[in-house]
Amino acid sequence: MKKIFAIGALWAAAAIGAAAQSATPQAAKPQDPWAKLGFLLGDWVGVDTGAPGEGSGACAFAFALDKSVLVRTSWAKFPPKPGEKTGISHEDLLYIYPDGAGAFRAVYFDNEKHVISYVLSFPAKAKAVTFESDPAMKGPRYRMTYEQASDGTLKNVFAIAPPGQDFTAHVEGTLKHK
Repeated sequence: MKKIFAIGALWAAAAIGAAAQSATPQAAKPQDPWAKLGFLLGDWVGVDTGAPGEGSGACAFAFALDKSVLVRTSWAKFPPKPGEKTGISHEDLLYIYPDGAGAFRAVYFDNEKHVISYVLSFPAKAKAVTFESDPAMKGPRYRMTYEQASDGTLKNVFAIAPPGQDFTAHVEGTLKHK
């Protein structure tokens, strides 16, 4: 009889625990840490080539390594300026990754041998991101911004700030999904 009572008591305790657990609200599903960058995903192409001497280009944002990094591949071609024989062909890679502290960082490499480490920030605008190099680093500072317009196009500005000076746009363009 004692065994039956003990088993019954255990069953009742388990049932009460299960009822209490089901009465508690379910924990919210964790938010996708990449959600703020989702607007960048896909293949993009430059909308216009601009005034004579300006370039054309395209880029693509895609996840890699089981969604551990977001990779941007990019290219741009600039025709020769008056008096020059050749234009510029630019290619780069950008790896965006979570830093483990709830923020994002990125590292940039290009065919001109530049390597830039960025910290990402997200302006109040819903579909925008700013990549900014560490101001403590020696030499010029770099800032790259992406902002999606209401028509779905993507505005991109790459700015440079020489030591002790403000940022000025170096290259800018508008992209649309392919």
